[in-house]
Amino acid sequence: MSDAHTPAPTGEVRAVQPRTSNWNVPNVLTVLRIIAVPFFIVALVSGGTFGADDPTHRWLAWVIFILAMLTDWADGYLARSRNLITSFGKIADPIADKFLTGAAFIVLSALGELWWWVTIVILLREWGITVMRLFVIKYGVMAASKGGKIKTVLQTVALVLMLLPLGQLGLGWLVPGWVLMGAVTAITVWTGLVYVRDAYILRRNWLQAQASQGGGN
Repeated sequence: MSDAHTPAPTGEVRAVQPRTSNWNVPNVLTVLRIIAVPFFIVALVSGGTFGADDPTHRWLAWVIFILAMLTDWADGYLARSRNLITSFGKIADPIADKFLTGAAFIVLSALGELWWWVTIVILLREWGITVMRLFVIKYGVMAASKGGKIKTVLQTVALVLMLLPLGQLGLGWLVPGWVLMGAVTAITVWTGLVYVRDAYILRRNWLQAQASQGGGN
């Protein structure tokens, strides 16, 4: 008789992996980051262009952005180190990031501090890749590339620089932020094209595997 139907020995206890609750610190930090977005927008708009209307509000917007990005690092670290990764966190974390950075790009452009074409290109890439990942998830998971991680770091640094009220000190102080934003735009487009290529390869390999299995039957 096959051992496949042999019952487990009496007294044997099989460990059951507990399901991670959505109510954990990393997810709370993610939600707080989403909640912080409207406060960030109000502070940034109230400060006016380069903080000329109200420097205090401009600095407040900068502080909110810094703290929000720190929660992004903290929730990722805690989720990985304490095995608190959840489906909610996988979905909400990148959305929270895009809400925050997207708000920064849009408001900076509305204030006349950043070219609209830069904001449009970056946001189309960010949300386009997010939607594409949802469509190709049935073929496999697209892990974040090294280029994508570099893009995220450069994007954060560029926004931190541009959110500072440096325009009040003279246009020369804005050059580093503009140069870095140009680099961010270039690497954003490049990594977007890489993700599209990877999605195509992922789908092609999946279809080939399915065809091979069908032929084998």
